[in-house]
Amino acid sequence: MNTTFSCVGCGKCCNDHHVPLTLTEARMWAADGGQVIVLVEGFLGNGLGLPVRQREHAERRSVVVQSGATEAYVAITFAAYNVGPCRNLDEDNLCRIYERRPLVCRIYPMEINPHIPLNTSIKECPPESWEQGPDLIVGGELVDQELAGLIQRSRQADRDDIRTKDAICALLGIRTTALKGDGFTAYLPDMSAFATVIDQVAQQPSTGSGSDWQFHVSGDDIAGQVLAAGAQVTTETPVNYAFISLRAA
Repeated sequence: MNTTFSCVGCGKCCNDHHVPLTLTEARMWAADGGQVIVLVEGFLGNGLGLPVRQREHAERRSVVVQSGATEAYVAITFAAYNVGPCRNLDEDNLCRIYERRPLVCRIYPMEINPHIPLNTSIKECPPESWEQGPDLIVGGELVDQELAGLIQRSRQADRDDIRTKDAICALLGIRTTALKGDGFTAYLPDMSAFATVIDQVAQQPSTGSGSDWQFHVSGDDIAGQVLAAGAQVTTETPVNYAFISLRAA
């Protein structure tokens, strides 16, 4: 597969997209007056909720936690919360923080997850974006080595930041995850508290992961599988988070 790409400045990728941030970027986003959303998903040690071929990548970007009588792997994403246009997009669809824009913005339109290939048909870029410009993919391989390096940096940041994110979540009272493939739990923490906790953890790194995690799932059938594996399932109505289901209606 050969793919060319050239940004035409339509701004569609800067609208209604929650952009994953590194820990440093999340602190900067909060300092700039932006809102960060915390998205959490996990899977069990027995592999429930995860295709086998994806396990290595998923484990490397997750923290091992306790849930009930078993271990679970929890992945935590801090993302820029963008409902409508990104707060840094000006009236000409130009980025006001272009020189220090997040890593994921620099990587677009490529995917971070190695198990998700670039699919131009689901991107919001107009057709002319793919009809001109330099080669992006030749023979199925990414040809831009600088871009490849940015993707590796993003993946490594996921791995490097995860224990710190877990400690931050513990101090913020974030301890409910969804099951990978079933959904996400989504939190919108107060940004003043969020920034304070990030600074606190940076000054005094935590050696533990805090209290146990519990799972919020989409239905009794999923709950039964999670409980059978020894993990804890919550049946309470969410108070400080929303559950985003990925299950087909």
